Amino acid sequence: MKKILTHRENQIFKALVEGKSTREIASDLGISDKTVRNHISNVILKLDVKCRSQAILELIRCKEIEM
Repeated sequence: MKKILTHRENQIFKALVEGKSTREIASDLGISDKTVRNHISNVILKLDVKCRSQAILELIRCKEIEM
């Protein structure tokens, strides 16, 4: 099965599931807040959903990430 997320997107969405903020994720990964938001936006577009919560639910449904 083809993966939906890039490695970086996967790291970001796993951190979101853990309850981390955009700023915390950026700090942990050594990237800017804007870069984190761009990755999240890219995934929202890929999945054709409206928000990050819907993206997380869809990624869990597709077994791309776990709770």
